[in-house]
Amino acid sequence: MPETSYDAAAAAEYRQAREIPREGLTAWRRAVADEARLTAGMTVLDVGAGTGGFAAAFHDWFGVGVLAVEPAAAMRALIPAGAGVRALDGRAESLPVPDACADAAWLGSVVHHLGDLDAAARELRRALRPGAPVLIRNTFPGRSGRDLRVRFFPETADSVAGYPSVERVEAAFGAAGFRRVALRSVPQESAPTLAAYADRLRRDSDTKLRALGDAAYARGIARIREAAAANPEERAISWMDLLVLR
Repeated sequence: MPETSYDAAAAAEYRQAREIPREGLTAWRRAVADEARLTAGMTVLDVGAGTGGFAAAFHDWFGVGVLAVEPAAAMRALIPAGAGVRALDGRAESLPVPDACADAAWLGSVVHHLGDLDAAARELRRALRPGAPVLIRNTFPGRSGRDLRVRFFPETADSVAGYPSVERVEAAFGAAGFRRVALRSVPQESAPTLAAYADRLRRDSDTKLRALGDAAYARGIARIREAAAANPEERAISWMDLLVLR
């Protein structure tokens, strides 16, 4: 998203509403461990780090150093920098890091915000050591059926349809010398119950929800509340894809 989209209040609301609680990321920790084989002392490049939820998680999980690149100053100010996490002002298309400095790159819900996917792929090729993986966590067209927002706000599928497809991402990264080695769907728990999920939703902090009209948004909230009433113990579990390239 453009840097101008966030002031301090909006960034804080984004962190509250969009960051997945650490306890809800257990499956992501396992998936990253399987695909990246990270060990203490390695360096991970977190591109489009937002408010740093995953940057902090990577450091805590694996003992790696994290270069957290984020263009929005208000978001960057909330990254828990220090003790292994360094917040940097920059964009995927022009990374403020040396050549061959990182052992893996993480792009979490970022590729659909990039202005030039091909340039970003070339920059990652430059910044990564030979053989280092690119880990892309995203929703892709045709693969969003288990996304909670698509489930309860079906109109958001139209937004996802405009995202880069798996094939488009593979083509951009393929031109930069990467190839796909894995594509898997990974669950995450956004909240312990659907009712809690509805409570923490913030329309303005989510580009998919922000595109909805008032009536469509109200219908979606009503669907969540109805599902929560029918099954109060149902956890708010959503699924996203992990695309791995080397």
